[in-house]
Amino acid sequence: MPSDQSTWLISIPQGSDPQGTFQRLSTKLNQQTKLPPRNVGHFVIPSFKTGTLDSLIGLSEDLPKLESFFTATVAKAVETLRNLLNNDPVKLEQHILVDEKSVDSYIMNGWKWNEGRYDIQKGLRDLVDVLNKETVSLDNALKAKLNNYNLVKGSLTQMQRKKTGNLSLRSLADVVSKDDFIQDSEYLETLLVAVPKLLVKEWTASYERLTSMVVPRTSNLVASDDDFSLFSVVIFRRVHDDFVQKCREHKFIVRDFTFSEEEIVQQRQELDTAATTEKELWTELLRVARTTFSESLQILVHIKVVRLFVESVLRYGLPAEYIGIVIKPDPKNVKKIFDVLQTSFSYLRSRSNAAQGGKAGGEDFIGEYQSLMDQEFFDFVLYEVPWIIN
Repeated sequence: MPSDQSTWLISIPQGSDPQGTFQRLSTKLNQQTKLPPRNVGHFVIPSFKTGTLDSLIGLSEDLPKLESFFTATVAKAVETLRNLLNNDPVKLEQHILVDEKSVDSYIMNGWKWNEGRYDIQKGLRDLVDVLNKETVSLDNALKAKLNNYNLVKGSLTQMQRKKTGNLSLRSLADVVSKDDFIQDSEYLETLLVAVPKLLVKEWTASYERLTSMVVPRTSNLVASDDDFSLFSVVIFRRVHDDFVQKCREHKFIVRDFTFSEEEIVQQRQELDTAATTEKELWTELLRVARTTFSESLQILVHIKVVRLFVESVLRYGLPAEYIGIVIKPDPKNVKKIFDVLQTSFSYLRSRSNAAQGGKAGGEDFIGEYQSLMDQEFFDFVLYEVPWIIN
């Protein structure tokens, strides 16, 4: 049973009345399962060069691995967009587009093989190689842009983190000013001490006596938050270590900070530059992720059509002329929809018996061909395009 969270791509032999076959199926689905006509479409499966039986079986074994890689590339583009857009489903849907159209519109409304990019006169193996090379290139480009963005984003986050938190942790560059410090003194220095709110009275009463050589009445409140008050105090340089130790014993936190206008200006410039660069890279990554999604989803559908063709030739034989049908099932009625398909195409059972019999007998298809026989068989060929967002 195929998934109820995917769009189904189906292949059956063309027969003498392909349009009538499609119309009859669409009518049955609508009458018996209430599936609206817009959820059923058809498309042309090109008449590729079939090549040898061995080459087709080789492709049948290789295509699932490539399909998994292509699907992962699509998923990576979606996840990148989701993260960039803060997991907003409305915004995500606006960017999950294929050539500026919705995924449903691209797949359901008369999908066509892109002959301008993928010449069907080439051999199947050559076409698959082209699709794979394009996906590798898209995947590598997205990976490089994503890594570059994450590096800059990480650096910006670290800078911003220094500006957050309480006064015992955060950067003090934007908290203090030049007037809070004694400048250019050979013997005196200004220290900044983060005092827990509950200990402010104790600080005020005791700071002058923590050690000798603390300048009296030099404690000034610089800033305050919910947890700490930040005080400046002037001491003689020679008692610096003793004063820090005594503060530690009283749970007063001496901040390691040296005032420098040049450094403060530089930090602000670095933060502004990082923020600007992050915005530029965000925009660029969004563009690349959108492009990667659009291109890689198209490639994914193309590789699935190749797989439909290969499996159809192996299943039904020549002539290699097949109808492509696309269905977007209603998850509530997926079993009914599948049953209608089984009933409608039961006449193909005799044509697909050879493949199923090979699986049962195991004498005609052994060794390197065994994995082909391990697939789940229906009377029709079906592969799925997973829904991007439900």
